[in-house]
Amino acid sequence: MVLNNIKTAYFLGIGGIGMSAIARYFNHLGIKVMGYDKTPTKLTDELISEGIDIHFEDLGEKISNFEFQISNLLVVLTPAIPANHQEWAWFKSNGFNILKRSQVLGLISQNHTTIGVAGTHGKTTTSTLIAHILKQSTVDCSAFLGGISTNYNTNLLLANNDSITNQPINQSTNQQFVVIEADEFDRSFLTLHPTIAIITSTDADHLDIYGEHNELKKSFLDYSNKLVNEGTLIIKKELDLINDLSVNFLTYSIQSEADVYAKNIEIIKGEYIFDLVFKGIEIKQLQLGIPGLHNVENAVAASAACLLSGVTELELKNALLGFKGVKRRFEYVIKNDNQIYIDDYAHHPEELRAIISSVKNMFPQNEIVVAFQPHLFSRTRDFVVGFAESLSLANEVYLLAIYPARELPIEGITSKIIFDKITCTKHLVSNQELLNSLKTTKPKVFLTLGAGDIDLLIKPIKEILEN
Repeated sequence: MVLNNIKTAYFLGIGGIGMSAIARYFNHLGIKVMGYDKTPTKLTDELISEGIDIHFEDLGEKISNFEFQISNLLVVLTPAIPANHQEWAWFKSNGFNILKRSQVLGLISQNHTTIGVAGTHGKTTTSTLIAHILKQSTVDCSAFLGGISTNYNTNLLLANNDSITNQPINQSTNQQFVVIEADEFDRSFLTLHPTIAIITSTDADHLDIYGEHNELKKSFLDYSNKLVNEGTLIIKKELDLINDLSVNFLTYSIQSEADVYAKNIEIIKGEYIFDLVFKGIEIKQLQLGIPGLHNVENAVAASAACLLSGVTELELKNALLGFKGVKRRFEYVIKNDNQIYIDDYAHHPEELRAIISSVKNMFPQNEIVVAFQPHLFSRTRDFVVGFAESLSLANEVYLLAIYPARELPIEGITSKIIFDKITCTKHLVSNQELLNSLKTTKPKVFLTLGAGDIDLLIKPIKEILEN
């Protein structure tokens, strides 16, 4: 399929963070964009305000009333759409062009020099940081992000000269960069052919898709083999995947010397400052605009990709300092001398471990209180011990009910199986019980963590803690 033959793009699941970025891109190109989503959100409200037609009812065969033309309509599908969705069934039975979100990203990226960021965690912050550095330099880029950039208040960034052409451009010579979050879910990232690829982590996840951890790691190897000729993989030194690589690669680390690594890491007034060593060249006193030791690690990988792309040391230094992060990634909701409230999307045991450990290091004199909403019944079942161990690093935990997302309940799998194994002070609560408790306790350092709808509690919690 040639993308610039498309006149209309219809998105099934348009409100998803990845889907909405592509929808915005097509809308920017002048393609008529329409779509369905299950529920209205702030993001769908924004898309509607941008001129995109969205409805929230599965119209089934009534979708034919829009009188689509098969020859110039592209249907874009997210994996979150259930198999029994009636609009999807109508498009299939009538012979329309239907592509997964990942396939569309593959088609878009073939016309650019692609930087793909993969990993079971860290990829959203790393890809957003790369995009920010490139936008703040003379290099420039477009970017399809898995979160809302705080600097730009969007999940789509556009280069000054971004466009779709009929023929793929030779990525080894084209310098129109696109940054893409390479999603391992459903092996989506295997549609990409990056010139620079990053692998931040390969922890066990999505076992409902892969079955076992080794299969997940094999898919990351397959992703590395998608590099274009003379491309470079940037990979965390501590990953055992390195032993099986057959491509050109650089290692990065904050724990030991590597091809690219951070040293002399300090926390000064809550800010992280470090020196960067890149292939033997030392860049001193870099300051990261967002907190968290894990984000220093993300910044090392992002810096390596940007230096390879032609960013100067001064451009890198200024961009790192000015980076404000991603919505719901170590996001300060309240930050003053009396109160710290941080919100984060963390939904995997290693992500919980990283953020809770970082907050403990930053505020060693305070008790750390966490509210966590588990995401998916299958993930809760697969990592119950890991969740309990990571949450137990806090001083006190409020545990909410599991957010089901795309899944049906699994018998015997509830938040209580995590709760029973947590060793610190703990409470198994509803949303309202959490709010009621905070009215009296008002912890000095408080975190909301999870990938479900816990973000709906941010505003009322903020009001409680401030008042």
